[in-house]
Amino acid sequence: MTFSELNIDQDMVDALAEKGILEPFPIQAQTIPLALTGQDIIGQAKTGTGKTFGFGLPLIQRLGADPAPGVQALVVVPTRELCIQVAEDLELASSKRPTTVAAIYGGKAYEGQVEALKAGAQIVVGTPGRLLDLVGQRLLSLANVKVMVLDEADRMLDLGFLPDVERLFAQIPEVRHTMLFSATMPAPIVTLARRFMNRPIHIRAQDPDEGVMQANIEHHVFRAHALDKDEVIARILQAEGRGKTVIFTRTKRAAAKLVEELNDRGFNAGAVHGDMSQEARERSMAGFKAGKRDVLIATDVAARGIDVDDVTHVINHTIPEDEKAYLHRVGRTGRAGKTGVAVTFVDWDDLHKWALINRALDFGQPEPVETYSSSPHLYSELNIPEGTKGRLKPASAPADRPPREGGRGGSGEGSGRSGGSGSGGSRPRRRTRGSGSGGSDAAAGGSAGSAPATAHADHAEGSGAHDGAAPARRKRTRRRGGRGRGGAAGAPTPPPAG
Repeated sequence: MTFSELNIDQDMVDALAEKGILEPFPIQAQTIPLALTGQDIIGQAKTGTGKTFGFGLPLIQRLGADPAPGVQALVVVPTRELCIQVAEDLELASSKRPTTVAAIYGGKAYEGQVEALKAGAQIVVGTPGRLLDLVGQRLLSLANVKVMVLDEADRMLDLGFLPDVERLFAQIPEVRHTMLFSATMPAPIVTLARRFMNRPIHIRAQDPDEGVMQANIEHHVFRAHALDKDEVIARILQAEGRGKTVIFTRTKRAAAKLVEELNDRGFNAGAVHGDMSQEARERSMAGFKAGKRDVLIATDVAARGIDVDDVTHVINHTIPEDEKAYLHRVGRTGRAGKTGVAVTFVDWDDLHKWALINRALDFGQPEPVETYSSSPHLYSELNIPEGTKGRLKPASAPADRPPREGGRGGSGEGSGRSGGSGSGGSRPRRRTRGSGSGGSDAAAGGSAGSAPATAHADHAEGSGAHDGAAPARRKRTRRRGGRGRGGAAGAPTPPPAG
């Protein structure tokens, strides 16, 4: 079957063909004919099966070959990365017609997004928060929206966006074409569909003999020690046939630490996590897609936005929170019908979490195999060449300490501790405090280090007795009059005017 046989306009068929997209996936073949008629749809399929074109092609076609300026279609997604990805796919499909797409998401300056809206973009892809923000500022009007799409609805539920989604539904006309796509269908999503959709048809794109797990992904689960994980990962990254790899961590700090460690070992790794600016996240993602980096370390926030067909390995540095998070993570590989490898590390403290995931996904592996970087089964199961070590380049040596200028008997430019030459250091100055004959020696020191010692000597000399007649003047005269202070100038300082 081809897209032409699904009655997709020829300009979109040609645009997809230029990128090598010739045949529809099952979810697309089932969704497109119904969506072209305006039927409300609930599409349920695993991530990476082509849902975007399943709703995107009918959406673009129903707007017409030359749509009027103004927002007529709204696609709501949960994350910034997914927003960028969906917008790029829709731009590809509509590249041969005047339809324009605007990506509206947080972490980016308002000006460019507002300009795209003012220029007459007909399709808006956005995250709930920024969409409501622009609606509240009267910079975005949804009064003429004809098509509403919720993508990755279960992820929006996980992130707490359902109230925002309901507010967006209140901004658009009641008569509309609504499509909802999700990998799973928890009860709140079903309730949302019943409330805002008109007699939707539920489509499940899944082979009858396929279980919950994707059959084209090879799963490995290891019980690993936290101090050995980096070494194990570094050896997995040298497996035969290993291509682009995504590593998921539980925290932002762990992601930043791991990317630094892998880069130090010689790998070309980048990161995507919440502590990075939006520009840095986009640069890192773009570099990964373009092949400039072959390892991407991410937190769960970015999981849904990593839509790269040639990811061969997914590594769970820490176990996901539940079976849904596990499916979303490993769904970054094995996309578009290709095969993939998923490796999950289970800490001793997380064995109870793995027991729940194992039971929910019918994994059949209640006890993960205890694994170290030297374990033979690690090499055999993941096709790691014998003798592989966890470092591509030697460890970076610490910078050499610069030599000290002037040592124990050096010149007056030595350290402040010695105060200059051997004869002008602090010890000779202390030795001459009590007599006036040491003044020339103190002056000969000539180094910056002599100032503190001189000040100390001043305090010692100023502690003598006086007769009380003019205490301030007599004390000042005795402190300033000694030749040990500065050499030849021994005349006392004139007293201040009374």
